[in-house]
Amino acid sequence: MHATNHPAPGEGEAFFSLPVRVYYEDTDAGGVVYYANYLKFCERARTDWLRAMGFEQNRLYLEQDIVFVVRTVKADYLQAAVLDDLLNVVTTIDKLGHASLVFAQTIRRDDKPLFEALITIACVNRVSKRATPIPPAVRAQFATLVQTR
Repeated sequence: MHATNHPAPGEGEAFFSLPVRVYYEDTDAGGVVYYANYLKFCERARTDWLRAMGFEQNRLYLEQDIVFVVRTVKADYLQAAVLDDLLNVVTTIDKLGHASLVFAQTIRRDDKPLFEALITIACVNRVSKRATPIPPAVRAQFATLVQTR
């Protein structure tokens, strides 16, 4: 499975798409994806998108003393995913603030949305544990990806 970024930054709607296969370990006793695992799939997509842009979270932690943490989650579970489903986690940037950003994420099976979330991520100084501005290079990249309405 390979992640894709369609289209390239600056070419219309920028988004990141991560395919995820549902394994037995992802499901509950009824064979349905356990509710918290949708958030794990979203986390993987956000992390892989950062990595694809050249911003590895461990490097940001070590070199710039910052971490990105989840501040709020607004989620809608629309339909169940089940064992062996091939899902697609589609991620866009909905809003960019000074020290935070909001990701809009949808998990789809084929063209059907199964899960939708708005996830606010805060940039935090790892030492003080307080909000801090998103580093200029990272913020500039994010700014090219913010969805226009």
